[in-house]
Amino acid sequence: MEQANPEIKKTSRWLKLISAEFLVLLVVLFLSVTVFAYAVNMVFIKKTTTFDEKVFAFTSQHVSSLATNFMVFISFLGKHTFLIPANLTLLAFYFFIRKNKRLSIRILALALTSLSLMFLLKLSFQRSRPDIPLLEKVSGFSFPSGHALMSVAFYGMLIYIVSTEIKTAWVRYSLILILSLLIFLIGYSRVYLRVHYASDVMAGFAVGFAWLALSLWVIDKIEKRYLTRRELVSKT
Repeated sequence: MEQANPEIKKTSRWLKLISAEFLVLLVVLFLSVTVFAYAVNMVFIKKTTTFDEKVFAFTSQHVSSLATNFMVFISFLGKHTFLIPANLTLLAFYFFIRKNKRLSIRILALALTSLSLMFLLKLSFQRSRPDIPLLEKVSGFSFPSGHALMSVAFYGMLIYIVSTEIKTAWVRYSLILILSLLIFLIGYSRVYLRVHYASDVMAGFAVGFAWLALSLWVIDKIEKRYLTRRELVSKT
């Protein structure tokens, strides 16, 4: 009995951890689906623009040359011309330098699936962009915001890496705060520049967070199942 107690306690702690992870996933999915459904209902069912107009009215009060230059730069950090090389660099670093196949698979899978999901949703809803952009028109559909979705996928992945790889607490929390703020600013910059409605950004954030959480959870489960099977085969 004395030998069994530590094993029982260890198993109990493991089950509690799994339950906590699954509960967090359910909460993130519920909130994300709720926000996305609210945006869809507002834009495509009720066809109201009150919320978007109020946000545009707010941002128009804070337009200046300095703010515009800053927002252009922030917006670039969520653009495909930046995120594609950034994803490839991150993938190469963990695959070739750190030799971490586990993280490499996550980075690649999340980047490809998020991009595919973004195009699928844009083609499904086909919402036109705002008529009067602050600087210049942008091609493509507006809903959901690709910048918002892909920024959550990439910088959210960085938050995941920071939270698991950085051991120093103040550095870890500081980086998580900075990355979280950057995600918000990228979404805000698209509304400020009037190339997206606020509802587009809301929907992009919702899809991004849901897909990030679900992808990491599913990959983790697949990986654990694969390792368990490989261990069983090696013992036979």
